[in-house]
Parts: sequence; C-alpha cells; structure tokens
Amino acid sequence: MATETEVRELLHQRGWRTAFTVAERVNAWAALVSAIERGYGDDIYEYTNDLYCRNWLHEAWLLLDEHVVQLWTPRIKALDTRHKAATIDDDGQAFDQVHRLPGPDLWWWRRPRILTGVLGRSLRSAGAIGADPNTA
Repeated sequence: MATETEVRELLHQRGWRTAFTVAERVNAWAALVSAIERGYGDDIYEYTNDLYCRNWLHEAWLLLDEHVVQLWTPRIKALDTRHKAATIDDDGQAFDQVHRLPGPDLWWWRRPRILTGVLGRSLRSAGAIGADPNTA
C-alpha cells in the first residue's frame, strides 16, 4: 500500500489532470452530493465530469495505505448513502441515452431523483421520470 502523496502522483501519472488530495476529492464528492440533493441544475457534461471525483476516490482506495482508508471511509460511506438516497439507478434507461455509463462496479453513476435545469430536461427527453422541484 502507498502513502497519499505516492497515490496522488501515481494517479496524476495515470491521466488525472491534477495530483488531487483525498481531502479535495472528498470535499468535491460532498459538494456534488449536496447539489444533487437540492436539484442539480447544470448540464450532463458537468454532471458526468463531477461524478469523476468519486471515480478518483475509488481508484485511490485500491492503492492507499490502511490508515488513510480507515480515516476517510466513514465520511465517504455517509456521502455514498446520501447519494444513493438522492439518485436513481435506472439501469441506463435514460442516463445511458445522454451519456455512456461506465461499468457496473462504478455504482455511483446514477441519475438525480430531482430533475431540474438542463440536466433534468435532457434526462426527461430521454424518458426519465423524477421529481420536479417546481411542483414539489
């Protein structure tokens, strides 16, 4: 297992645009989860780009030493639980029509329950049904 510094550099060498810290990616995941809970209003490209913060954490967890994993796992699990509650796994019925979904082991690639803004319109046009914050 590797230190956080080693993992940051390794993932950066593997193609991540920045040598992120665990704290930066956890904070990005927290911000995204909060935005989804409120009603994510940006477009599909921003949404999928934002989901990659969780991909980074997934990749890092396979490499990081046990101490770092134990330190951050409770916070990530709590955010994951909130994300699952605020999203729907539609088996790609609508989401996959607007953006190709990655493999099934990346479970967080789900669509928001609340469909609002540009993303909501895109998903609705692809057949998604969800809560509309304007009628709630």
